[in-house]
Amino acid sequence: MDKEYKLGSIVIMKKQHPCGTNEWKIIRIGADIKIKCLKCGRSIMLPRIEFNKKLKKVSQLEGEI
Repeated sequence: MDKEYKLGSIVIMKKQHPCGTNEWKIIRIGADIKIKCLKCGRSIMLPRIEFNKKLKKVSQLEGEI
């Protein structure tokens, strides 16, 4: 249940981005998942299977405060 996510969710990945943060926002969901770094704004696309392996936890679901 901890790894349920949807569009707009804030997620924490296992490895840090080179800019120094590991918090990302999900901006597209499909066969691939597109995430955007919350610190530097860089976005990347990962296959869903790879994303699920690298996901540590969902910090905030979309709509939660």
